[in-house]
Order: sequence, then C-alpha cells, then structure tokens
Amino acid sequence: MSPANKMLPPGEQAAVLSASAGILCTGDEYTGPDGLRCCSYCHGHREMRVRLLGRERIVPVLCNCQVEERDKREQEMKLRDFQLKRERLREEGLEDKGYYEYCFAKDNKRNPQMKHAYTYVENWDRMKAEGKGLLIWGGTGTGKSFMAGCIANALIDQCVPVMMTNFARILNKITGTFGDERNQIISRMNHNSLLIIDDLGIERNTDFAMEQIFNVIDSRYRSRKPMIICTNLELSELKNPQDVDHERIYSRILEHSICIKCNGISFREENAKKTMEEAVKVFR
Repeated sequence: MSPANKMLPPGEQAAVLSASAGILCTGDEYTGPDGLRCCSYCHGHREMRVRLLGRERIVPVLCNCQVEERDKREQEMKLRDFQLKRERLREEGLEDKGYYEYCFAKDNKRNPQMKHAYTYVENWDRMKAEGKGLLIWGGTGTGKSFMAGCIANALIDQCVPVMMTNFARILNKITGTFGDERNQIISRMNHNSLLIIDDLGIERNTDFAMEQIFNVIDSRYRSRKPMIICTNLELSELKNPQDVDHERIYSRILEHSICIKCNGISFREENAKKTMEEAVKVFR
C-alpha cells in the first residue's frame, strides 16, 4: 500500500505532525497523480492522507531528502554539544593550562614507560570499574606529568570528567575554609571519574598540610574511584614511610595503584640544553 494512502492509528497521528514541524516547502516539489505534494529529487511524498476524527485530512510528512537533512542537523547538534562538553571538562578539570599541551600526539616515543599510559586509556572502563589508578614515580623531568597529562586529555576527549591538579593548589583552596565549605571542595574533586595529583611530596610537611592531604586521599580512597599520583619520591620511601602520618597516606595510594617508574634521561634538562644551544646561535 502506498504511504500516501495509509490511514494512521490515533496514537501515531501526533508523531507524524511533530516529525514534520519546522520543515518548510522550498518549491522543489510537484503534485503527484494522487493530488499530494512530492519531492522533485527523491520523489517521496511530502503529504499523506489520514483519517482524523472521522474525516480524511491531508497532513505534511517528511520525504527522504527531508529525513536525511533532519538527521544531518541532529548529528551536527550532537557533535557540537559533545565538543562544547569536552572543552568545558578540559577547562574545569585541568587547573594548569600547561596541561593542555600534554597529549599522545606530542609523544616523542623516547620514554618506554609511555606504553602504560596508552594501556591505561585503552582499558579505562576496567580501570574505572576496579578503582585502579597509577603511581608514577621517578626523577625530576623524566616525563611523569606528561604521561599523566596524556591520560587526562585522552579521557577528556572521550568526555570523561578528569581533574588534574597538585597539592599546592588544593591546599591554597582549602586554606581559610572550615567545616562544610572545606568538605565541599574535597567532594567536588570526587565528582570526577579520575583524579590526578601531580608532584606529591613537594608540599610543606606542616600538621595542617598533612591533615588535608590525608583528607583528600582518604576521601578518594573511600569513594572507590581511581586516582593517578605523580611523585619524585622513591618507591622505597613510599613503602617505608618515616612516620605514621605519611604511612596512612601512602598505604592508601599504594593499595589501588599500579606502580610505574620513569627513569633515564631528564627531558627537562635536555630541553633546557637545546634552548641554550639555540640561544647561543642567535646571540653569538
């Protein structure tokens, strides 16, 4: 039976009218032998006869061209919404704008430990379900922050909420706050699917700092959500802490972390050397 001659049941009548709302006649059509408007390109009907309230009526419908155009617009809107959400997550989650530059596209392939970053992203669903994070440790400038930042940006590109920060920034936020306000700051961090804390161990070891570091780590630990920690501390220091305060922090980190050592060449020193060599060429 031709679509033009089908009689829709009452439950589908509103759907037909709704689907065609906002689709205007552009003049690229003709009247078919059945007296209904048709598309000049796909020759599909743009009208159909239906029986409403005991009377036959002509209602607008979408031809194939209009369906394709509608679907195209919907896909464009979804893509635009996705891109806006992704950029909002990046702006809200990466507290240092320098982290924006850390991405797999800029991996120079000279750090063999970067394979773990790729693997972590590829297995994100499992890591998230199991609450598994990473402890990335090693000397200064060996690529720890870059590795963590690549993970952060890759997941944000998938619209996964990630926060990447460090304890100096966290302590600055918390200082001067009390009670519920302080708890809300920590709670907001836990809304993110992944929390990345850079440079553990460079913060001051005051009683206040130690208490707040524990609160952040313990809150994340109890949320059963993964975190990635970057530190210059040796793994032996983390496994054999100097006191009880450090032990209760480090033990929570180690329990749910895969430990990765970044060693070898200091890329930071190498970059500084290249900068100096280029400067000498310019000014000599």
